[in-house]
Amino acid sequence: METYDIFLDLAIIIAGAKFLALVARKFHAPQVVGMIAAGLIIGPSCFGIVRQTAFLSNMAEIGVVLLMFSAGLETNLRDLVKTGPKAVAIACSGVFIPLIAGAIYFFCFYGFAPVGSDSFLEGIFVGTIMTATSVSITVQTLKELGKINSLVGTTIVSAAIIDDIIGIIVLTVVIGFKSGNADVGKTFINICLFFAFSIIVGYILYKGFRYIEKKWPHTRRIPIMGLTLCFVMAYVAEAVFGIADITGAYFAGIILCNTRASEYIDEKMNISSYMLFGPVFFASIGLKTNITAINSSILLFSVGFIIVALLGKIIGCGLVGRMCGFKGNDKYKIGVGMMTRGEVALIVAQKGLAAGMVDSVYFASVILLIVVSSVATPILLKLLFSKDAEAEAAA
Repeated sequence: METYDIFLDLAIIIAGAKFLALVARKFHAPQVVGMIAAGLIIGPSCFGIVRQTAFLSNMAEIGVVLLMFSAGLETNLRDLVKTGPKAVAIACSGVFIPLIAGAIYFFCFYGFAPVGSDSFLEGIFVGTIMTATSVSITVQTLKELGKINSLVGTTIVSAAIIDDIIGIIVLTVVIGFKSGNADVGKTFINICLFFAFSIIVGYILYKGFRYIEKKWPHTRRIPIMGLTLCFVMAYVAEAVFGIADITGAYFAGIILCNTRASEYIDEKMNISSYMLFGPVFFASIGLKTNITAINSSILLFSVGFIIVALLGKIIGCGLVGRMCGFKGNDKYKIGVGMMTRGEVALIVAQKGLAAGMVDSVYFASVILLIVVSSVATPILLKLLFSKDAEAEAAA
């Protein structure tokens, strides 16, 4: 492959991804679905115009790091503290019930495997994919319904944020087993050390950024420093603590999320992510997926995968929500609000593919889950909130 061929590949990816993203939006589907579809069309699944290369893989890795950094920047720690233990309990249930249910479903479908075997880890990882909750899709849905600042809305968003943090930790542990680092104690020690490092260094950097944003408000050096922190934290997480780089990027965003410049930094990060790295990342999912290998067995698996993933969140989060004092439709709102999947599920699936934990054919199941959950969640939440509005009007 000639060096200049990468320019043609990038042109095809960006144009195709953005065009189909707009088409997806016209049909009220997440734009990310359109970008993935573009990868499927131009990749080996259809026309084979673009092939996955080391260069595109590296670009996609930058894209996922920027995506998680942006997710951290959008975190509201005040709301997180406000809902407190209830959000933590709901998030824990929203992670571990789908994790267990997903693993059991995989074993029931393909047969139980010895603990520690590749098939066993594959089943665990399928459950890990189900743990993800899309904060961005959830927030957008609640905003459209005008319920983002309600008690239920705040609890859902806070739980979704914690859910992603726990899910990333679970991802790190599972990948650690696959790579041969089966020492659970050592893995958790590394995670604790990374958290301690993030808190100490993060507090110092937070104070530093507060000083910088006061002295040079809205100058380009601030997002440049933020991007530097993102890459440094991603490197430290992976190279020093053996934790996924996306964890470091996410915590870099959390360090800066309460600074006044967080929105400005996020705005500048979104330019690069929206125009280049984001489309490459999402299209690369399609490029790595070969739907020609999908058979009736995979289609049947996908149907069950979607049902288990959705019910796992609704039952897990709704049940604990009821135990935390949410009654009537509120417990169902929490369960439904937590069932959306999006970019985080794709990130988890991509990490599993890179680590050799799952076959690319399972991306079809993940993509279908994103589409179904993203379409069903707004509809169900609107119905639940409408019922409460009608009941209040009648009262």
